[in-house]
Amino acid sequence: MSTPTSIDLPDGVRRTTIRTGRGPFAALEAIAPSGVCERETALLVPGYTGSKEDFLAVVDTLADGGRRVIAIDMRGQFETPGALGPDGYAAAALASDIAAVIRATGARHLLGHSYGGLVSRDTLLADPAGVRSLTLMSSGPSALTGPRAAELRAMLAALGVGDGSMPDAGELRARVARLWRATLRPQAVAAGVPDHIVAFLAKRMLGNDPAALVLMGRYLLSAPDRTADLARAADVAKLVIYGQDDNAWPPDAQEDMAIRLSASRVCIPGAAHSPAVEAPATTASVLTRFWDAAESELAEGAAAGWPAR
Repeated sequence: MSTPTSIDLPDGVRRTTIRTGRGPFAALEAIAPSGVCERETALLVPGYTGSKEDFLAVVDTLADGGRRVIAIDMRGQFETPGALGPDGYAAAALASDIAAVIRATGARHLLGHSYGGLVSRDTLLADPAGVRSLTLMSSGPSALTGPRAAELRAMLAALGVGDGSMPDAGELRARVARLWRATLRPQAVAAGVPDHIVAFLAKRMLGNDPAALVLMGRYLLSAPDRTADLARAADVAKLVIYGQDDNAWPPDAQEDMAIRLSASRVCIPGAAHSPAVEAPATTASVLTRFWDAAESELAEGAAAGWPAR
């Protein structure tokens, strides 16, 4: 899981709720210090077991560039209500959720971290209207592989759902609580995570809809490679960004994906799977330059009479 180094809200960042035709979504919103947003809005989508707080170290810096920046909890994550049934966590349903948030906020730049990248990719493929750029951050072309996949399978097995079963909600919630106490909390403590951050991680983990943890986890282990489809998709600027020590999808797999997408590619030195946490200044600088360039290209195209994206 991504582990924020601070959960304090920076100046100019507030907690809010984005209300859409598909329900409410808990969010963090950052506005340019001047109060005037001259740049287009960016929407940030977190990864599996993550939340909007994973972007706390960058949202204010991104807004300093003159844009509104919104980070959300996806359906069933932390402070966003869960789905009424398992179909609400299907890839297509989550993509429809993100499309609804885009419509509600007017966001033009879409960024997905890790699992959020898979959902953002599916969003663009299903409903690209209005999206100017797509950033895949520490997110691969298809299902998770390697040690992280083995860890996820072990987690699902510990929850008693490795065989495809789904206990009732109460039992599954109790199993998640046991997993936190027996495994995840000790890991965080051993890693030297400060007590107040451990307390936040507990609140977040136990606040998740347990069905979301299971169904999202299964998709992470089975997601198809849709890179070719994405390469042929709507004409949007694309960026692939990842840490040089990413331990989820290997950096070379993400580099290859960027080549197949004809996307810009940036490897962040000193970062692993969560560049927004591990190298926030560098990550924010890269994103701001990319978004600004995408908007400049669009403005130049409009002046030349190109069709709008």
